[in-house]
Amino acid sequence: MKKILFCLMAVLLSMNYLFAKDAGAKLNVMSYNIRYDNPEDKDNQWKYRRDFAADLIKFHDVDVFGAQEVLNNQLNDLLARLPEYAYVGVGREDGKTKGEYAPIFYRKDRFLAEKSGNFWLAEDMNAIGKKGWDAACERVATWAILKDKNTGKKIFFLNTHLDHMGKVARHEGASLVLEQARKLSGNLPIIVTGDFNALPSDEPIQVLTNSSDPRHLIHSRTIAEFIYGPEWTFHDFGKIPYDKRKWIDYIFIKGDIKVLRHGVLTETMNQVYPSDHCPVISTLVIQ
Repeated sequence: MKKILFCLMAVLLSMNYLFAKDAGAKLNVMSYNIRYDNPEDKDNQWKYRRDFAADLIKFHDVDVFGAQEVLNNQLNDLLARLPEYAYVGVGREDGKTKGEYAPIFYRKDRFLAEKSGNFWLAEDMNAIGKKGWDAACERVATWAILKDKNTGKKIFFLNTHLDHMGKVARHEGASLVLEQARKLSGNLPIIVTGDFNALPSDEPIQVLTNSSDPRHLIHSRTIAEFIYGPEWTFHDFGKIPYDKRKWIDYIFIKGDIKVLRHGVLTETMNQVYPSDHCPVISTLVIQ
């Protein structure tokens, strides 16, 4: 009897190990434009949304997320509400704290940021605060090489916010993201998040996903085993009619990554939206 019980315990421990290993291999990734803190948003101001915005991240058990339109006070608000996360990123206007960040947040208990950096979407990508080409705004990209403490595997993660106006800036910015991801990733699996201010059929996304380009990325939703939510991500705090809403927020991947699911999150709470964009989330497995 003791021998049988010992064998059963060994089997159960082995199964628990396998389940824990499998759970540790799954990675919940989010792209989340939180909408900058703008007093003109009235009832949709950040001070009314910040708790909800942070709780949404907690509830969906996000491991890593790229955020956009994050001002310094919003960064601090998120860090205060999400103490289990660390971040990398800088303000786009001065390379420090001024202007919008495109930060990467990651769970401290799971990941170690081995390397990280920033570059500007401009002719001189190292020119801090420079508007590139015909862009309306300064645009920054933040990247990191993250090591998963559970598996020992590493990923290259990049987050950015593409210009919404300049035709040249949008094309060249997308191309620069591709090239820098290729150079900086060192053949690691690549994850790119961002608000690209472009439909899947628009030129910037075509640049990023052109399969004839060996650097190309894949929109994770297009290969997900399960998809959830609407085919739009921007709603302007619910003001845009459903049939006019657009898909402009993305999680791209490259390399040996399996996409288990992809979702567009449309939650509201007491008629309050967490942002004027829907967060998008993917569950990935780095193989």
